Amino acid sequence: MSKPALSAAIQDYLKEIYKLQSEGQRPTTTVIATRMGVAPSSATSMLKKLAVLGLAEHSPYHGARLSEKGTRIALEVIRHHRLLEQYLAETLGLAIDAVHAEADRLEHVISEELEARIDEKLGFPTHDPHGHPIPDAGLKTERRKLRSLDALEPGEEARVERVPDGDAALLRYLARLRLVPGGRVEMRRSEPFDGPLTVLVDGVEHAISRELAGQIGIA
Repeated sequence: MSKPALSAAIQDYLKEIYKLQSEGQRPTTTVIATRMGVAPSSATSMLKKLAVLGLAEHSPYHGARLSEKGTRIALEVIRHHRLLEQYLAETLGLAIDAVHAEADRLEHVISEELEARIDEKLGFPTHDPHGHPIPDAGLKTERRKLRSLDALEPGEEARVERVPDGDAALLRYLARLRLVPGGRVEMRRSEPFDGPLTVLVDGVEHAISRELAGQIGIA
């Protein structure tokens, strides 16, 4: 991590702001507070601190925007996190729903030397177990555009490439349905008026909500 070391809280805010920007969402104080699980006043205080440190710009009406320095730090934390997730899954056999929380605890303390060793040991992976891109050693990251599962037409098949990574209960549910990266899925039925979708996975039909399908990336 860049020196002097920044607190875990600062790193976490930078990571979430970067992820919101990448998702095309405006990182307003309210949205950031919700993602961080804090009161809006706490988020406002942190955003002011980030501005003083030159890590982000903050406007009450336009939200936060990371500076170049803030972006690099966010990418370093994300790289640590996703490499750890892949290591925990591939080497230690942790389930897809367990790696996120463990990586959250370790991402702030891993050294650059250990990060490089893990990267080499894994064969320089490009994606974590949830299908999210891992920034490379130069902090370059993939910008691949995926469709969402709810965009499939009845009879159309696709490969699951990406799933949400922050909700362990949701990941356990998706794993039970086998709607995880690498799996094949076929759209069977799409009910009108925002009704549920019926998908076929490994020969078994499942009804899922459009909201959930919209969070699953396919190719």
